[in-house]
Amino acid sequence: MDHAGRLKRLRAEIEKHDLDSLLVTHLPNIHYLCGFTGSAAALLVADRESILFTDGRYIAQAKDEVKGAKVAIVRKAPLVAAAEWLAAERRRSAWKPSVGIEPGSITVGMRDRVAALLKGNARVRLRSAPPLVERARMVKDAGEIERIGRAIKLGASLFEVACQTIRPGVAEVEVAAAMEYEARCAGAEGMSFPTIIASGTRSAIVHGRASTARIPRRGFVVCDFGVILAGYCSDRTRTVHVGRPSKEARPLYEAVLEAQEAAIASVCPGVMAAEVDSAARLVLRKRKLDRFFTHSTGHGLGLEIHEAPRLAAGQNQQLEPGMVITIEPGAYLPGKWGVRIEDVVVVTSSGCEVLTPTAKQLVII
Repeated sequence: MDHAGRLKRLRAEIEKHDLDSLLVTHLPNIHYLCGFTGSAAALLVADRESILFTDGRYIAQAKDEVKGAKVAIVRKAPLVAAAEWLAAERRRSAWKPSVGIEPGSITVGMRDRVAALLKGNARVRLRSAPPLVERARMVKDAGEIERIGRAIKLGASLFEVACQTIRPGVAEVEVAAAMEYEARCAGAEGMSFPTIIASGTRSAIVHGRASTARIPRRGFVVCDFGVILAGYCSDRTRTVHVGRPSKEARPLYEAVLEAQEAAIASVCPGVMAAEVDSAARLVLRKRKLDRFFTHSTGHGLGLEIHEAPRLAAGQNQQLEPGMVITIEPGAYLPGKWGVRIEDVVVVTSSGCEVLTPTAKQLVII
């Protein structure tokens, strides 16, 4: 990973926004910028240098992982140590910094503490910075796409485990446990999110995490799952049917599949995120199912399971080559059933490439 290049490009963005430095506290952003994966850190990115502040638990790990930044091992909260370093630097060099913070990953209390440490010079400003790192992370490089592809391949194998385990009377948590055990045995660092196995009427719950409910003799089972491999996430949803589908069930599945394929077909550089969402909704509207599609069509993924861009109404972010996004429309009829189908695609120079393997025809168990 080109950590030095990422930091260099971030410095240019910091300067464009009239900042002298940026205190990075969102851990996935720190991972992206310098490679560090510990649970306590603050990364100061200034015009001349970058310093990672962390504590004594991570001496060896920081030495092994951090690229493109100096490492400072401290005995206090990393963000406090970073602010103290800035204050001391100001006293030594009469530096008048405009310090940016990531407002979404810092508490009000910590912001006040940092501001107090920097207080004493009226020209010192603590400012909420725009999501500079998140914007950079939207477009993946070749190394990131390769890692996501490997995570997707591992995750795809779990669907076979699900199909082998799903049977009437089996608890949803048993299916999830079998999938997660297989994922760990195959080398996954963990699951991208709590595995969703939602059967029968519970399939109408959009985020129906696996429960002790037992799979009925007939009905849909929504399986939404993903793994983390080499720091990157995968995400995939398949919906199967236990027993013979009714005359109403199969058309519902086919409508969602058509909506998903329409959304995938709409993905190409320059298209607005909202247009992809509209492509899926138009299909469901024609089937009089659009009111049962209650979430966005997709989202970016990478170091986090949910990243920018968001594919939803009103989202004017243009798609660019290298963006990795999910396409996951669904239809959920409360108290009855639900269907969702999801793949991960990467935007290419001429359209998109579906990274998720295996067919999408309705699996009947």
